[in-house]
Amino acid sequence: MTAEPKPIVLVAAVALVDVDGRVLIAKRPEGKSLAGLWEFPGGKVEPGETPEAALIRELEEELGIETWSSCLAPFTFASHTYETFHLLMPLFVCRKWQGTPMAREHDALKWVRAQQLQDYPMPPADIPLVAMLRDLL
Repeated sequence: MTAEPKPIVLVAAVALVDVDGRVLIAKRPEGKSLAGLWEFPGGKVEPGETPEAALIRELEEELGIETWSSCLAPFTFASHTYETFHLLMPLFVCRKWQGTPMAREHDALKWVRAQQLQDYPMPPADIPLVAMLRDLL
């Protein structure tokens, strides 16, 4: 007997890397699924939207910063089955943006060295990305 197929949810995420080589992580707010866990900024890709366009929109909405497709470098992806859906999440690296990130939709933001990312509790889909970022940075 095979399990019922789950819907695939496409979410784009970004590792913002500052001039000191630190990565920005955001704490999921109370009331959302996986509240209190730290994640890479990003969000759902809307129908007809590219992952890059979704990130540009989400970064403006969530953090109040502006970036461009040319500054989003595809890096890796996560593929993880949750209870009610399967998450497919491309992760981009971005080193150039305008503005100072502010927590508009998260409980907190933190700039963290790649070697310390493992010290922060993250959603299951994000965990494998940490080792890859550590190797990159």
